[in-house]
Amino acid sequence: MIGEKTVQRISSTRGFAKVAPHVIPALDRAVHRLTRGRVILSAQMLPGVILTSTGARSGQARRSPLACMPEADGTWILIGSNFGRPGHPAWTANLLAHPDADISWKGTDIPVRARLLAGEERAAVWQRLLAFWPPYATYQARVEREIRVFRITRR
Repeated sequence: MIGEKTVQRISSTRGFAKVAPHVIPALDRAVHRLTRGRVILSAQMLPGVILTSTGARSGQARRSPLACMPEADGTWILIGSNFGRPGHPAWTANLLAHPDADISWKGTDIPVRARLLAGEERAAVWQRLLAFWPPYATYQARVEREIRVFRITRR
């Protein structure tokens, strides 16, 4: 079995950033569907949700498997790292345009509302994110944009 530190080193590489966005979400969606929402493959290393948001331009439902950081207060933090690639992931634009969404969390569908974090609140959460998954620092260093961080709460 591969250790957490090894996975963190691998996930920080540019090669991983090129391949992972095409492979991991597809695998996650397939496994989630096959297990009727009980399993997200990538959540074996990091907690994960399936976010169903409304497309910013299309208005269509969009499903995105995402790593998340659950908070003690019952909220979740979503990180728009895009594996350290230059552009913001599409799901972040969707949440900015339509903050009401749904998540599948451990097999339960939950209606949520997203809020983009900024300023001191974002800075405090970012420090917790770096302790939670250190590769986020590598992702941020690799890009000029500020990685978007959202708090999602139950509606």
